[in-house]
Amino acid sequence: MTKATIGLDIGGAHLKVARLEATRLVSVRQIACPLWQGLDRLDAALADAEPVIADADTFAITMTAELTEIFESREAGVLAILQRLRERLDGELRIYMGLKGFASPQAATGDPLSVASANFLATASLVARLRPGTLLIDMGSTTTDIIACDRPLGLTDCERMQTGELVYTGFTRTPVASVATRAPLAGQWQGLARDAFATMADVRRILGTLPDDVDQHATTDGRGKTQRESLERFARGFGRDADIRHLSTWQVSAAHVEERQLRSVHDGALQVLSRPGAKIENVVSAGIGASAAARIAARLGLPAVTFGELIEADEDQKLWATRCAPAVAVARLLGK
Repeated sequence: MTKATIGLDIGGAHLKVARLEATRLVSVRQIACPLWQGLDRLDAALADAEPVIADADTFAITMTAELTEIFESREAGVLAILQRLRERLDGELRIYMGLKGFASPQAATGDPLSVASANFLATASLVARLRPGTLLIDMGSTTTDIIACDRPLGLTDCERMQTGELVYTGFTRTPVASVATRAPLAGQWQGLARDAFATMADVRRILGTLPDDVDQHATTDGRGKTQRESLERFARGFGRDADIRHLSTWQVSAAHVEERQLRSVHDGALQVLSRPGAKIENVVSAGIGASAAARIAARLGLPAVTFGELIEADEDQKLWATRCAPAVAVARLLGK
C-alpha cells in the first residue's frame, strides 16, 4: 500500500488539507473552519476531511489559528490546537516549526512560538527549492504573504507586517471599510461608512470576478450571495440603497475599492523588492487570490506561474493545490 502523508494548514477561518501518496498530490481541499466560534469547529472540519485523511500514516501540521480570539494568547492557542489534534488524529504527528524543521507534538509544546504562524515559511521553503529567485505572493481569504523565498526576513507576524512580507488584506473576508474610506460614485467622491457592511467577496461578486467555490463563510448580514445581495450590502457603506444607481455605476466604485486593495499588496511587494541584494526573477502566485497575485506580478514586470504548476500533481488537483499551498508544501517538505 502506498504511504500517505497528510498536510494540514489550520487557520482561523479554514482548514486546508492535502494528501500525498509517495511524493504525488492526489487530493486537496479547503474546508470552512470558523474557529472563533469554538474548538468544536476544528473537530467538525476534521470530520469533514475524513475522506482525504483516512488511513494516513503521517500528518505534517502547520497553523495560523493560534491568533483566533478564543485563545488568551498565541502560545495558549498553539498548545490548545496541538492537544486537540493529538486527541482527534490517528497516525504520526509532525509539527512544522519553521527554521527548526519538524518536531514531535511533545517537543513542539516546549516551543510553541516557533510553531505559531509558520505556514508561510513552509511554502517559501519549498518554492525556493523548486524555483530559486522567486517572489511568492500568496493571497488567502484574510491575509497576503509576500516572500522573497531565497531570503525571507521576518519570522513572526509582527515582524513581517513591518517588512512588507505580510499585508493584512485578503481576497474575500476583508471588510471594505478596512480597504478604502472613500470611493467615486456617479462623478463625485463619496465617504464610506466605517462599518462591516460588505467584504471584498461582495466587491468581487459585483465585478463578476469571484470564483463560485472560494467564499465559504456566511455574509455579514446573513443573507445570500447573489450579485444583487452583494450590491445591497456594498451600497449600505455609501449610505445608500442599491437601486439608486445602475449596476455599471456601482461597478466603477467597486473597481476603485479593489484597486485600493491591490495597491496595498503592490506596495508590500515593492518594499520586499527594495531590500539590498534581492534577486527576484519571477513570481509564484498562490492562495484563492492567485489571480490577483498574478496581476501584481504583471505590474512588477515579472513572469508568473501558479504554485500548482510547480509541483507534482494530477492536473485536476493543481487549482486547489495553488489555493492551499501551505498544506501541500508542509507535506512535501516532510516527505523530502
